[in-house]
Amino acid sequence: MGASSTIDPETKRLQALDEYQVLDTEDEEQYNNLVALASYICGTPISLISLITHNRQWFKAKVGLPISETPRSHSFCQFAIESDDVLEIPDALEDIRFYSNPLVTGNPNIRFYAGAPLVNSEGHRLGTLCVIDTEPRELSEAQKLALATLSEQVVAHFELRKKKKELEQEKQQLHAANQKLDELMLFVNSQLPEAITKLEHAEQHLSQNAQDQHCFENKSLQFLQENLAHLKNIHATINQDA
Repeated sequence: MGASSTIDPETKRLQALDEYQVLDTEDEEQYNNLVALASYICGTPISLISLITHNRQWFKAKVGLPISETPRSHSFCQFAIESDDVLEIPDALEDIRFYSNPLVTGNPNIRFYAGAPLVNSEGHRLGTLCVIDTEPRELSEAQKLALATLSEQVVAHFELRKKKKELEQEKQQLHAANQKLDELMLFVNSQLPEAITKLEHAEQHLSQNAQDQHCFENKSLQFLQENLAHLKNIHATINQDA
């Protein structure tokens, strides 16, 4: 059994969230546009992209809420990520899970909540796209569908962000590899003249002894001449490309 199979689902979910490198990043227009659209479609004063860590919910984008995070224990979204569909709370004061929640009894005085889970391609629920109101209400089926569709767009942006980061990392690795190759070529090029000179001296020595017509020396001379020509070609090519 592999080590990954022994990791509990929540740990895997948190690892998946970390891979997007989105927590505690600056505002980005594409996410701000999505929460603004969700707020408009659902007719709510508050909309959030909420990401759930082990101890907090952090808002990647928000409309109508001045804070950027709350403790996870206060979040409605911790329940929404356990749902396959949009979780709707028509009146938080009538729900045993939330009626004493500090976000209900105090600012921002939540009464209505609806959250669509942000589910990536591996099935990990990263957080929610949610809408909130200070008055009890319910969404229409069309509004729920729109909220779920917008949540998919949030995940698509996360995936695009992740892919871009991976491509940047690959580009950096390729650049580093090319630098090492350039350094190697410079080193080889610096050593070639001396190697060629030594081989030329050896060639002269073998040529002088070739008159004895010893088969071994003739073959050695031929081998040396072939390799000397090869090294000279390499040296010329390197200097031509430099």
